[in-house]
Amino acid sequence: MRHNKSFNHLSRKKAHRDALLANMTIALITRKRIFTTLAKAKALRMYAEPLINRSKEDNTANRRLVFSHLQNKEAVTELFRNISTKVAERNGGYTRILKTGNRLGDNAKMCFIELVDYNEALLKDKGEKKTKRTRRSRKSAAPAAEAPAAAAEEKAAE
Repeated sequence: MRHNKSFNHLSRKKAHRDALLANMTIALITRKRIFTTLAKAKALRMYAEPLINRSKEDNTANRRLVFSHLQNKEAVTELFRNISTKVAERNGGYTRILKTGNRLGDNAKMCFIELVDYNEALLKDKGEKKTKRTRRSRKSAAPAAEAPAAAAEEKAAE
């Protein structure tokens, strides 16, 4: 019986599912963003986030545990060197899933899954200051600001 067992098996046996999730985690670590189906992305989030959480504390035991799941030295090195420094102060939620619509062939729900601290477009938007909104329109405010500037230029020309 499968009472209270909530895990998406992705229509695969355990060995195939583990290999799929390990390969997708390696791709996510090396590329920082991958394009996949929504079901696989949700399963990947459950698989990858505990491994990313392990990378916060860099010791031999954690490296061996992560390597036993991933079996890729380059991905483990990238995870413990670069990614762990970016997620050090974050308490969880290391990945973000952005839905992109349905696939043409079979109408499967597609999405991007990415590491949160590596999305340059969203990080640039955070850094910019928001403009203050007022009731005055920009057109009426612009001539008023130009008038003193024009008067100052006329005085300088004399």
